[in-house]
Amino acid sequence: MIVLRGVTKQFKVPSPWWRPRAEPLQAVCDVSWTAPDGQITGLLGPNGAGKTTTLRMLAGLVKADAGDIQVDGHCVLSQPQKALARLGVLSDSQGLYPRLSARENISYYARLRGLSAEQADDRVETLARLLDIKPLLDRRTQGFSQGERIKTALARALIHDPPNIVLDEPTNGLDVLATRALRDTLRLLRSPEGGGKCIVLSTHIMQEVAHLCDQVVVMSHGRSVASGTVQSLQAQTGQANFEDAFVCLAFGQTPAVSHAS
Repeated sequence: MIVLRGVTKQFKVPSPWWRPRAEPLQAVCDVSWTAPDGQITGLLGPNGAGKTTTLRMLAGLVKADAGDIQVDGHCVLSQPQKALARLGVLSDSQGLYPRLSARENISYYARLRGLSAEQADDRVETLARLLDIKPLLDRRTQGFSQGERIKTALARALIHDPPNIVLDEPTNGLDVLATRALRDTLRLLRSPEGGGKCIVLSTHIMQEVAHLCDQVVVMSHGRSVASGTVQSLQAQTGQANFEDAFVCLAFGQTPAVSHAS
């Protein structure tokens, strides 16, 4: 389980020479939400809503100015090793080593996570079957398609079998078949057969949320403005279409034309 309470982050903005002092950029303000085990939680918002900054704080890459972030009861700020050991992160920048094979990329990360060589080999084979990447294992990642890169990066994030998984816009650049395969994988990981993992998925794609997420957190202007299931958010806004409900929640306006007849 992942819990955020009152998380806030400001960034200093360099001042141009003609302006003596620039106001700090409020990237995230008083964000609170909970992602339960065995569910996919969608973090939904327009570009610049604060989704990526929130996930970077969750992953320990950026320090929050205020608030509390916990992973399975461990505080990311005060117990980073314990918290991050229970977290697998797929960021928007996969960062694969192009001269290494997929197997070498994944195994290297396994050793960094403290797995023995034998444990790493076993996990690589298990994940290769799960993600259908066995034909890729001994190919250099240089020249991989976006879908192949995403699968390899996801295997790397899952190598230590974390109970919590965070994905920042993972379907960007994927074709239809690769997107469907990733969705199927995430559904399996959230199921009891896949370990009942807690999955947080950042996206701005409506279909992604409707097809995949058990609950949704809507972010706008750095704040968490609503949360609930797709159906409950539609009911809350009085909209029959989720895209229209999102426009109401994120932008505070009722769409002029409904997409539903």
